[in-house]
Amino acid sequence: MIQRLTLLFSSLLALATASAEPKKLLVVTVTTGFRHSSIETAEKVLAELGEKSGAFTVDFVHHPEGQPKNPGKPPVRTDKDTDETFKAKTEAYSIANARFNEENKVWGDKIKAYMADKMAIDKIKHYDGFVFANTTGDLQFPDRDGFIKLIENGKAFIAMHSGSDTYHPFRGYIDMLGGEFETHKSQVEIQPVVHNPAHVITKAVPQGWKVFDEIYIIKSFDKTKVHGLLGLNAHPNLAQLSDDDKKKEAATGRSYYPVSWCKEFGAGRVYYNSLGHREDVWDPTWKEGTKDRKNSPEIAHTYQEMILAGIKWALKLEEAASTPGNIP
Repeated sequence: MIQRLTLLFSSLLALATASAEPKKLLVVTVTTGFRHSSIETAEKVLAELGEKSGAFTVDFVHHPEGQPKNPGKPPVRTDKDTDETFKAKTEAYSIANARFNEENKVWGDKIKAYMADKMAIDKIKHYDGFVFANTTGDLQFPDRDGFIKLIENGKAFIAMHSGSDTYHPFRGYIDMLGGEFETHKSQVEIQPVVHNPAHVITKAVPQGWKVFDEIYIIKSFDKTKVHGLLGLNAHPNLAQLSDDDKKKEAATGRSYYPVSWCKEFGAGRVYYNSLGHREDVWDPTWKEGTKDRKNSPEIAHTYQEMILAGIKWALKLEEAASTPGNIP
């Protein structure tokens, strides 16, 4: 009898210890498309949220150094250009572009080898969840289908902002996430609809909350398949659109613009927040008191609270009714 009680006590103690241990998150910030200046801020904030909450630890797959710089668009002749100066500009651009193409091929091989090492399934399968913080492009995972399977089998997946501008040709990723980036206009202040104020992710959002950021237009989105958190019932830049653009947008038949959602994915959970282009959305201390700052520290605190709650929900540390189809 004593032996059985001892074994039972040991088992309960082991379970309590396991549940008290912080979860392990792997944060990916690699980009093969546009690279946001806010990524370093995002990395800092995510590490701080894990440390302060004690809910999770963070490891990173950082962007490798040495990416060649794109020379940009070809030169356009101006009134100040002579035939000679414009010819010189064009030739210089051609040389720079040819050099970039060569260096970029080497860089592509480097990224592929780097990701084959960092994101091998055997190396990442012990993590409890994954965060794509402003990733872009084809991330060159060695087994992208295997990665999606990890989520489906019970892992957490969290993405911010351009996490939806990632892996466009790979429908397995888009279907798992629930939508993808289509375009955006200029940065603008929005007051999103909070679809479920009682949800653990949005309960910190005050009534009438506004945020200034780059607001994505999302496609490949089915509101019946996600639990809506934040959204808009009109184009975020409606007041700035030309008459022609308004007609084009009306022709799409689109009347809803998602900002944030969560969803079950097999045994796993997915949380996405399209905000996070700007540093001052992430960080309440970024350039505090300067004209560069468009969002108050309180707005950034609210964003951080959403992100932390979203991570906890995806890791199954927090529970909330998240039935799909709640968007009117």
